[in-house]
Formats: sequence, structure tokens, C-alpha cells
Amino acid sequence: MGKILRDLWILSSDGITMYSRVYNPKVNEQLFGAIMSAINKFAEKVADGGISSFELSEIKFSIIKKNEILFVANADLEEKDKRINQELSKISDKFFEIYSDQLNNFAGDVSIFSDFEQHIENSLQDTVKKFKKAFW
Repeated sequence: MGKILRDLWILSSDGITMYSRVYNPKVNEQLFGAIMSAINKFAEKVADGGISSFELSEIKFSIIKKNEILFVANADLEEKDKRINQELSKISDKFFEIYSDQLNNFAGDVSIFSDFEQHIENSLQDTVKKFKKAFW
């Protein structure tokens, strides 16, 4: 398993993007975090559990919530929800394993999470390589 996720966002309950790995320069990570947090809060009011997934064009977004933190990732439409959620669950477990002490005292400094990609690189697609391969 692995390398199925394109982009990843980890959001605090306040909508702060604690960590992101996004290849599309059009996506403002903090704005995305605020929007996703608002959508999830709305979905929690309308339906038990909040939002778990949605689709845009050729991309599928999946969301899991653990300890009041949202883990959001996108993948190709062909990927199965179960597989995406398994990867997101592994990522969330790793996040809490590495940063549990920092999360207890989190005051908004997201730089403490900047090295997270090195711990989850087996879960994330190398979009740059994939892009190059498409043209060469």
C-alpha cells in the first residue's frame, strides 16, 4: 500500500493548517483549512459525524477526524475510499505518535510540524515525478 495520496492537510479544530503538502500553487493552505473546518462544523450540525468525503472533477477528498484534528487528503477518483482512509489513519497515528507533546501545548506555531513529510513520504505521491513522466 502507499503512495496513493496526492495532497494532505492537517487542520486544528480552529481551522489552522498545522501541516500541508500541496502541489497546486493555486491552493492557499490556510484558506483551505478555514473552509474545510467551517464545512465540517456545518456538517456536524446537520448530520452526525460531520463530512467524510467529497469529489471535485477528477479528485476525491477524504476526511477523518481524530482528537479534534481533521486529516484531509485527496486522491484519484479510482482509489477506493477504504484504502484512502487506511492511509489517512496511518498518517494520523504517526502524527500523534511524533507530536503528542507539542499538541498538548500547541499555541499556533505550525513550524513545529514542518518535518512531518519525512515521516510519511511512503503515503504521498511524488506529483513532480508523475508530472515529468507524463511529458517524457
